[in-house]
Parts: sequence; structure tokens; C-alpha cells
Amino acid sequence: MQQSMGRTGSCCDNAAAESFFGLFKAEIGTRVWDSRAAARADVFRFIEVEYIRTRLRRHPEFGYLTPLETRVLLQCDLTPAA
Repeated sequence: MQQSMGRTGSCCDNAAAESFFGLFKAEIGTRVWDSRAAARADVFRFIEVEYIRTRLRRHPEFGYLTPLETRVLLQCDLTPAA
């Protein structure tokens, strides 16, 4: 097996994952759920609804679009020419 993350204690090795989990921890916090199903539903809601569909990429290079809008635009640009 091979390690998929960077060195221990080095957030620069995996900045994208560190950024996501930092935001995730800030939004979800130290909440305690009644069941595993409730926890899974809350995490799914955060990722699919709040993070992917509504969070803006706060940079002019991305046009202040959500990740979902960015993906749709990229798919349109990758259509093969006839």
C-alpha cells in the first residue's frame, strides 16, 4: 500500500483536502448525532447542497461560480468537434 496524503503535519502537501476539511469542521462543528444515519444525512446535505451547489468560488478567475456551475461550463467546453 502507498500513503495517499502528504507528510505528517505538512498542510501544504495536501492543501485542497486541508481546505475542504477545515471548512467542513467549521460548518459541522462538534455536533453529536442520534444515529449513524442522521450523521451521514447531515454530511451528505453539507457536501451536496451547501458545498457543491451553493458555495461560491470566491475568485474572479472562476467568475464567482459554484463548483456545480463550473463543472457544467467545463462539460460544455469539452464537447468534441464534428
